[in-house]
Amino acid sequence: MRDRSEPRTPLSHGSGIPKNSGFTLIELLIVMVILGLLASLVAPQLFEKVGSSKVQVAQTQIDMLSTAVDSYMLDVGRPPEKLGALIESDVPGWNGPYLRDDLPEDPWGNEFILKTENVRGLYEIMSLGADGQEGGEDENADIIGRG
Repeated sequence: MRDRSEPRTPLSHGSGIPKNSGFTLIELLIVMVILGLLASLVAPQLFEKVGSSKVQVAQTQIDMLSTAVDSYMLDVGRPPEKLGALIESDVPGWNGPYLRDDLPEDPWGNEFILKTENVRGLYEIMSLGADGQEGGEDENADIIGRG
């Protein structure tokens, strides 16, 4: 039993928790500033990883399309005039479709571009990158597969 002559302290209410527990406004502001600084350092690196993964996805899609164009060329003897011919065509020798699904879009929602040189049977499949324009650097750079 407690002696009534003892002065009451913040811990003497029986709960074991100080009466004035909690954070001050200054402490909360300091924590928020620290979190903001950490976010400003980490966020750009995360967004850079997302951009580079889209470039890798585009390269993988180009490789898949190149395989389909190569199969088309084995059957027909020349590259297609457009990528749509991998899905449907009335060209003699066509034995497709050469893709299981519809033509994919690049990771930025643009169509892939097919450039052919029918004389030698050479071709390029290209994604124009994030900006959808020829040229560019980093994520905006063109991604090209040649066959």
